[in-house]
Amino acid sequence: MNTEIYLVRHAHSVFDIENEEFRGLSDKGRKDAEKVKEILSSESIDHIVSSSYVRAIQTVESLSKLINKEIEKDYRFREGCLAAADYIFEDPVEAFKYSMENPDFSYPGGESCNEVKERGLAALNELLHKYKGKKIVIGIHGNIMSNIMHHFDRTYYFNFWKSTTKPDIYKLTISESNQLLNTVRLWEEI
Repeated sequence: MNTEIYLVRHAHSVFDIENEEFRGLSDKGRKDAEKVKEILSSESIDHIVSSSYVRAIQTVESLSKLINKEIEKDYRFREGCLAAADYIFEDPVEAFKYSMENPDFSYPGGESCNEVKERGLAALNELLHKYKGKKIVIGIHGNIMSNIMHHFDRTYYFNFWKSTTKPDIYKLTISESNQLLNTVRLWEEI
C-alpha cells in the first residue's frame, strides 16, 4: 500500500530574520496559496500537516478550510537553521551550497544538513507509519524539503533547491518499505 506525500513549499513571504517563525505571507504569497488550494483540491487529501512557522501554515490553510481537515503542526518540519540570526554571510546562497556539499558542517548557531534531514525524516517516517496508504499534505520549507528529498534520491539537492519556487508542490509516492517510487511536480506558474 503506497502513501502519497505532497510537499508544499511555502508561498512568498517578506524575509525578516528577526521574525523567522512568525512572518506571514505577502500579498503575492496569499494569492499563490489560493492556487495551491486549487491544485490540491482534486487530490482527495486525507491529512494536512505543517511546519509550525506561520508562512507554511498560511500556505495550506485555505486547502484545510476547503476540505475541512485540521492542520496538524509539527515543529520538526521547520526550516533548517543555517546559522544564528546575528551571523552575517557575504553570500547566503554560497554558504548554503557549502553546507549542502559538506552535510556534517554547521555554521555557528546553525544546523548541519544532516541534522535537518534527520529531524525531517523522523517526522516523515512517523507520518508514513501513522497514515499508511493515505494522502498527506506537508507545509514545509525549501531547505528541509530538499534535504528530505535528497534522502530518497541524490539528485535532489543544491541545484534542485535553487530551481524550486515559492510556493512549490512535489507529490512523492512512497512504498510500504519507505522507497520512493515516483516524484511529480504539481506546481506550475500561472
